[in-house]
Amino acid sequence: MTVIRTAPKFVPELDPGFVPAALWHREYRRLAAADPGARQVAITLERPNGAISRHEVKLLSASADNAAANLRYVERTIKFLLWACGGWKVTVAGAPELIEPLRKIYSPDGERAFDYGVMGEQVYDHKFTIEGADYASAPAEKKISMKLGGHFEGCRIGFDLGGSDRKCAAVQDGKVLHSEEVVWDPYFQSDINYHKEGVLDSLRRAAAKLPRIDAIGGSAAGVYVDNQPRIASLFRGIPAADFATKVRPVFLEIAKEFPGVPFVVLNDGEVTALAGAISLKKNSLIGLAMGTSEAVGYVTPEGNLTDYLNELAFAPVDYREENAPRDEWSGDDGVGASYLSQQAVGRLVAPAGFDIPKGTLLPEVLKLVQKAMAEKDPRAAAIYRTVGAYLGYAVAHYAEFYQLENLLLLGRVSSGDGGSIIIDTANAVLKGEFPELNVQFHIPDETFKRHGQAVIAATL
Repeated sequence: MTVIRTAPKFVPELDPGFVPAALWHREYRRLAAADPGARQVAITLERPNGAISRHEVKLLSASADNAAANLRYVERTIKFLLWACGGWKVTVAGAPELIEPLRKIYSPDGERAFDYGVMGEQVYDHKFTIEGADYASAPAEKKISMKLGGHFEGCRIGFDLGGSDRKCAAVQDGKVLHSEEVVWDPYFQSDINYHKEGVLDSLRRAAAKLPRIDAIGGSAAGVYVDNQPRIASLFRGIPAADFATKVRPVFLEIAKEFPGVPFVVLNDGEVTALAGAISLKKNSLIGLAMGTSEAVGYVTPEGNLTDYLNELAFAPVDYREENAPRDEWSGDDGVGASYLSQQAVGRLVAPAGFDIPKGTLLPEVLKLVQKAMAEKDPRAAAIYRTVGAYLGYAVAHYAEFYQLENLLLLGRVSSGDGGSIIIDTANAVLKGEFPELNVQFHIPDETFKRHGQAVIAATL
């Protein structure tokens, strides 16, 4: 049986079992390059708007020895593409022996039942399917991009909804007149009015600072289609049976409180990326917010947004086959949310030697670690170095799927001295393991980290 072996030069000190997806893929590609029976395979993902994403891989020959490695490579690649690009129809062109195993995995009763349901009816209103084809018949790529953001003229309100706080800003002709952060706890609230009234409360207070309102823009975790949440952690407490009738229309109902005012809600990662592109004047950029979860957005080399999902919280970055952290929402192992968010800090405090009472909420755990870091506690530094190693290897993996030259790092985890340790460690990983990559890290000042997304959302 073909076994893919990796030997990271920068082993995360508090998580030595970590198997970087970037190194696993690199070793697999090395074996495929030396295999005379290797095949070119195209993986495509189709979306209802006609967009098609296409990713090329070289697959080891279809022998019994290679079967498990081939399936893992293609399945993990599909999983990444689903959450990076999105799509209800996946076509694997050039590997007919993998179609039935993949269909079994991505089925209502399979290992990826979560992805099957979300990518099908929940996001795209289609039944999710995996199809086979010969390589020559693979669909061609069709890209869609759009120019948003950077509209500073007039009187604008922007909001950013996180898992532990909501932020709101009032902006007039580019000048911030009001910026506010309010603690809230939306995750497991079963009454949609908690969310609705919370957002309205922030919007009304911002509106009181402006002579009029010309536009409102919002940033929130999740997948949004036409201002409607299709999957969003903020609303996890709402019963699934009520999602379509209560959650999907919530921002449409909030917009009615401001008749005639343009109202746009985007994934918070997209707004992070826009914030980076606008403030740094750089493109080919991923904005990555390490908050309660991992939020990601992408700005193309041309300075545009795409129709991609960029929900990399669900995209795999760790390929270990045993004892990988399991995402309690999607049920998958080794995905980004467990490594590049407050969840990672919460997972690492015990190996670092902290004795924090069980049940302490993640924002409070992070505050304790940040306090320890400010006091030069080596246990806290070890946590940040571990997260930095995760980030370096994750960025190398992301570069396989994105044209990537810049990464803007935001979110509470990256605040303070710990953020500098994360950046320094990630840079060391890239320079030591992937010298061919030229990705520049950027970190904004503390005020921008905490409120920049709300201000940029106002410019949508």
